[in-house]
Amino acid sequence: MSLILFAFVVRVRDGLPLSASTDFEHNRELQERKQQLKTISKALARFPGRGTVKGQELNIYFVSSEGVSYMSVCHCSLPVAKAFCFLEDLRWEFAACFNSTVVALASRPYPFLEFDGTIQKLKQQYNQSGGPALEVTLAEVQEDLRIHPPQIINLDDVALANGTANGHMEQGVGPGQNHRLEPVTAPGILSLVLNIMCASLNLIRGVHLMEYTFQDDYEGVWNVVAFFLAFLCCVSQCHLYLFHSSLKRLKCFSLLSVIVLCNLYLLGLRNAWQLLFHVSVAFLSTVHILTRKLQDRTNDCGV
Repeated sequence: MSLILFAFVVRVRDGLPLSASTDFEHNRELQERKQQLKTISKALARFPGRGTVKGQELNIYFVSSEGVSYMSVCHCSLPVAKAFCFLEDLRWEFAACFNSTVVALASRPYPFLEFDGTIQKLKQQYNQSGGPALEVTLAEVQEDLRIHPPQIINLDDVALANGTANGHMEQGVGPGQNHRLEPVTAPGILSLVLNIMCASLNLIRGVHLMEYTFQDDYEGVWNVVAFFLAFLCCVSQCHLYLFHSSLKRLKCFSLLSVIVLCNLYLLGLRNAWQLLFHVSVAFLSTVHILTRKLQDRTNDCGV
């Protein structure tokens, strides 16, 4: 039975995946640990050089050095010292192949996939022989771990550090972050077109009504405000559908509520069918905004 199941190399400053071992096992807990690896990689800058995440049968270990973190998923029966010894050997091998400048300039995920061959050789060595070739290396790691034990990482703390909830990678938008949503669907395009139509109708009616309001001592000023507010909400719904945003659910329902209230206020200027059309389009847009999720990145480059 393999004790070291998966290895992952990432850049510490932004969590960019640099390389990973080919995945030959597909049990459920391993896939969960791989997801947790990617979650942890986004917060590595906040953690010390060594860390451990305990699981039921599989544990996560990581070592960070010179801006690169070396992470692994291992069976709980593997001694901690051997797990960190494997990561130290992995660190030396990676540093011998790629210098810090090349790592710093990497811009796309998994730029060093060829390093997978080295990872597989190390995994095979540890899984078959049970440890490193030199016992002195293991002894040194054991002594170092005794003096500087790895931090036990709580996944809830990782989630808070990342601004996530329940392990879903839905982060607040910030500088340098790149969120890719799922592709736009045909019904989604239809909701966009209808929303743009509603926004245009609100704008046109608002502009025309504003001209009469200025001539009638501002008697219909609140109707103008309602038209323009509905226009802005329709445009905002289009933006929410097209681009990722934090607090999306709260914004979605807030916009829907304002649109419904504006149309109810304008009931005297719109008949029941017009009111039903505008409210139905708002509901349709809300559904499509909430169902369009962030694109799944779990299968990047087949690792």
